Amino acid sequence: MPASPLPTSVHRAGEATALWAEARVTDLLADAPDDTTVPGYGSPAWLALPAGHPLKSAAVLTAAEAWRRRELEEQRLDALAETDPDAWFREISAEADQYAARLGPHLAAVPTLPELARHRRPCAPHPVAATPGWPVRVPGRPGVWRHCIHGQQVDLPGRTATETGRAAA
Repeated sequence: MPASPLPTSVHRAGEATALWAEARVTDLLADAPDDTTVPGYGSPAWLALPAGHPLKSAAVLTAAEAWRRRELEEQRLDALAETDPDAWFREISAEADQYAARLGPHLAAVPTLPELARHRRPCAPHPVAATPGWPVRVPGRPGVWRHCIHGQQVDLPGRTATETGRAAA
């Protein structure tokens, strides 16, 4: 992690706070089995614990410490943004840069639209045929539908034959 623009006193206070919180959580879990996990603050498991349960208190301390660290990191990034915007941008975009570097070779291997068009074989046109009760839109003729009426293919300006004044079979 780069040198922080925050004062040293803030770091010392943070270290002392972290050590105090860790010691309190350790004290609260002293009688708990080794495989005990602290439930997330506000989770259903946390809510199910009785008031005054050591796990409930440990969860509160753990959440408070996580929030304190988040706030400290936010303050550090804000101070860095004011003192060195380029360093701030490099830091906040580092993860995205790494992802882009991993993704780049894969994207470079994907053929572009012009490359696909060069290798594409044209398809032979096929007739558009409607079946009784299932009209189809006629390509290249907006609003025109092909219907099968009395076994004949009829192009009409509507999706249903009754819309156009013709009776369907």
